[in-house]
Amino acid sequence: MAGSFYKSTKWKRKRAVILRRDEYMCRQSIRYGKTEPATTVHHIYPFEFYPELALVEWNLISLSDRQHNAMHDRTTHELTELGLAWQERVRDKFEEWQGKEN
Repeated sequence: MAGSFYKSTKWKRKRAVILRRDEYMCRQSIRYGKTEPATTVHHIYPFEFYPELALVEWNLISLSDRQHNAMHDRTTHELTELGLAWQERVRDKFEEWQGKEN
């Protein structure tokens, strides 16, 4: 399922929107005053576990490949402490979204 999603026109369009929004800069690096080009759009709440958030803008951030690999285990999709910290930053939006779902 994930493979076909990442090849879809909807994802490609949304990915372009997010990269433009973030000015093609890695949001994690910017937090520490560094400029690093973004090459990836990351799902803060992973697509594999929250496919319904796949195209929700507050759930997406632009990252460099290096920072993206630091967010989660690329095999198990389990989030690292850094990935969990980003979830904490958007927790209010996540909880608001959960409230609308129920």
